Amino acid sequence: MAFQCQRDSYAREFTTTVVSCSPAELQTEGSNGKKEVLSGFHVVLEDTLLFPEGGGQPDDRGTINDIPVLRVTRRGAQADHFTQTPLTPGTEVQVRVDWERRFDHMQQHSGQHLITAVADHLFGLKTTSWELGRLRSVIELDSPSVTAEQVAAIEQRVNEKIRDRLPVYVRELSLDDPGVEQVRGRGLPDDHAGPIRVVTIKSVDSNMCCGTHVSNLSDLQVGEEGLLSGWERGCRRSGITAGRGVIEGDT
Repeated sequence: MAFQCQRDSYAREFTTTVVSCSPAELQTEGSNGKKEVLSGFHVVLEDTLLFPEGGGQPDDRGTINDIPVLRVTRRGAQADHFTQTPLTPGTEVQVRVDWERRFDHMQQHSGQHLITAVADHLFGLKTTSWELGRLRSVIELDSPSVTAEQVAAIEQRVNEKIRDRLPVYVRELSLDDPGVEQVRGRGLPDDHAGPIRVVTIKSVDSNMCCGTHVSNLSDLQVGEEGLLSGWERGCRRSGITAGRGVIEGDT
């Protein structure tokens, strides 16, 4: 099942209905660094505009009828929204997403897909892990080292694709579709059900992914320095700075 946030990553408001509301607890880290437990509720909606964490991407923040949503997690085909105020099942509600956070995640995630594909196509360097941070993401490649020449070539190709304003689009494939074999991916979750969601950067990459993405590489807003913000230790880890990270000068 695809949620509204996956069908339209640019939507900022959405009307839906409360399905259930049950007592729940949320573990958080307080300002003193100690773990705290908040009492509240897991609210399930018919559909949601708020992305539950998955695919390396953190969950969204937002509100349901102006009630803050502190966490969103996927449970099978549904999403649990943690709030500290109960909502009555059957009630029609207005969901709003924290757009600044969402758009930053879209930019960072699409940037990762682009760099991963280019590094693989040019040099066979596979991405083994990636971490989406507040303003900067990190990609780790399966090589003990990456040369300066390789870094320069990857940067040049990545920025060419952004300048070409290539579209990014999403499609769904059934599990038995022969096209699935042509799609990059690390496998499906054990509880996956329904079609496979594929994110494609035109003429560059097709990848199984549940995350939210920009619709065009021009939305990465990378500026003159490009998308790669530095190759850590001259080895195999690269930082991505896109969107807010570029605007705010994070390096």
